[in-house]
Amino acid sequence: MITIPDKALRFAVKPTVFLACLVPIATLGWKVYQQNLGANPVDVITRSTGKWTLTFLLITLAITPVRKVLSLPWLIKFRRMLGLFAFFYGSLHLMTYVWLDKFFDVHAMLQDIAKRKFITAGMTAWACMLPLAITSTTGWIRRLGGKRWQKLHRLIYLSATAGVVHFIWLVKADLRRPLTYGAILALLLAYRLTTWLLGRVKSRQPAPA
Repeated sequence: MITIPDKALRFAVKPTVFLACLVPIATLGWKVYQQNLGANPVDVITRSTGKWTLTFLLITLAITPVRKVLSLPWLIKFRRMLGLFAFFYGSLHLMTYVWLDKFFDVHAMLQDIAKRKFITAGMTAWACMLPLAITSTTGWIRRLGGKRWQKLHRLIYLSATAGVVHFIWLVKADLRRPLTYGAILALLLAYRLTTWLLGRVKSRQPAPA
């Protein structure tokens, strides 16, 4: 088992991971500055922020199985940060649509939600992330209680699922990338389902005399 001291996590590893999580937005910002986003910059920004939202959601979901399978308990200290970065990129993805694509035209956005099902799925994914981001602090864990907090944060499963569906419905031709995200999500959910079922079986077994 690989262990990392708490001091190293606080002063070296965590800041490094935090900066690494900012690389996608820094790269995108540099391309905007250089005017190097091609003929349709709004589409490039939309797709880039959407891709990183899903990526961070899946990484966040992968923390628990990787931590348990590889016996790396310290990975749990990164889950909150990675989840908040998923919300950050998801919010940028949403703002690109609201601001750069629709120019805050509420009527046009409502029409989109009603007529284009991939928009509805994307809005659902972001809406599920919102309460998770709000209640991500230690104070909220105390207010809600551990069990209620855990139940609420299962919304990440719905958010990730809606995000993958949003991507699949958005893409009309080459489905390889959205289906890859879907396959990874399916594996992560299958791991959790298997763990839950095994726990149920063990809890029903009679205790040894």
